[in-house]
Amino acid sequence: MTLITRRRLLQGLAVTGAVAVGTSGYAFGYAPLHHRITSYALTPPGWTPGLNVRLAIIADPHFCEPWLGVARLSEIVDNTNALKPDVILLLGDYEAGTGIQRVSKPMPHKVWAEGLSRLQAPLGVHAILGNHDWWEDSAAQRAGKGPTRSHKALGDAGIRVHENTAVRLEKRVGGKILPFWLCGIGDQWAFAMRSRHVAENGRSYRRYRGMDDLDGTLTQVRDDAPVLLMVHEPDIFPRIPTRVSLTLAGHTHGGQVRVLGYAPVVPSRFRNRYVYGHIIEDGRHMIVSAGLGVSGLPVRFGSPPEIVLVDLGGASVV
Repeated sequence: MTLITRRRLLQGLAVTGAVAVGTSGYAFGYAPLHHRITSYALTPPGWTPGLNVRLAIIADPHFCEPWLGVARLSEIVDNTNALKPDVILLLGDYEAGTGIQRVSKPMPHKVWAEGLSRLQAPLGVHAILGNHDWWEDSAAQRAGKGPTRSHKALGDAGIRVHENTAVRLEKRVGGKILPFWLCGIGDQWAFAMRSRHVAENGRSYRRYRGMDDLDGTLTQVRDDAPVLLMVHEPDIFPRIPTRVSLTLAGHTHGGQVRVLGYAPVVPSRFRNRYVYGHIIEDGRHMIVSAGLGVSGLPVRFGSPPEIVLVDLGGASVV
C-alpha cells in the first residue's frame, strides 16, 4: 500500500479546490451569460414530402439584468434572425421568476417586448405564455384569468400570442403552395392549487389549474395538413395525439444543472423523462428546449442556454 505524503495530500486538496472554484465560476459566471445554437433536422411522421420549414425557437428567457438584459437580448435577436428561419416560435416565461428577482433587476415588459419585435421571419413570429408569465402577474392571479402583462406587451409589439388557437400557414415550394398548421395552447400551470397529487414516480406534487385546451385547439384544424404544436410545459406530451407531427416545448431549462445527462431538479411530474432534447414516444415526437434564462438560482451546468433551430423535411422520416 502506498502512503500519501503530506505534500501530495495538500497538492490534491489544492487541485480539488481549484476545480471546484473553476466549476463554480463557469456555472455561475460564464454559462448563464452565453448561449449556443442547437440544431435538429428531421421529417416527423405525417409531414408533407418536399415541405422544408425552418423553425427558430426561443424559450424561457426570464428577462432580467444582468443574466439576460438588453444587450444580450439584442444579441439573441440578431443571432436568431441570422438563421433565416421561416417561422420563429417563442415558448413562454418572459417574466423573471421570484427567486431570481432577489439577485437581479427585472426588465420592463415594454423593453423586452420591443426587443423581440425586431425578430423577422416570412411566416411570422408566434408566441405562447409560460407559467411565470401568470405567476408573477398578481392582477391575473387575483382575477383568475388574463390577459397577463406579458400577453399585452407581446401584442403591443405586434407579436401574435396563441392561447388555444390554431393558424394555417403556407410555404411556396417550387410551383406549389404547401400548407401546415401551427397551434399553441394556454399554459398548463397558470394557477397553483392548494391540493397535491401523487405522480407516477410516487412523489407528491403541487396541482395546477391551467389555461390549456388541447382538444379545443386541435378541433380548429380543418384539413389534413401537418400540425406543429407549441406548449410550454412538456408534461402534456402523453395526451398529444399522433395527428400532431411535432410538439415544441420549453419550461424545464434542461434541468438547468445536468450531470452525465441526469438533472437532480426538474420542474415536471415526469422528472427526467421529458427534461431535454428530441423525445420519441409511441411514434410521437417532441423537442424540449433548454431555454435561455435562469430561474431560482443564476446557475447553468451541463445544460447551456440555447436557441433551437429545427429544419423540418431536412432528413429521413423518423
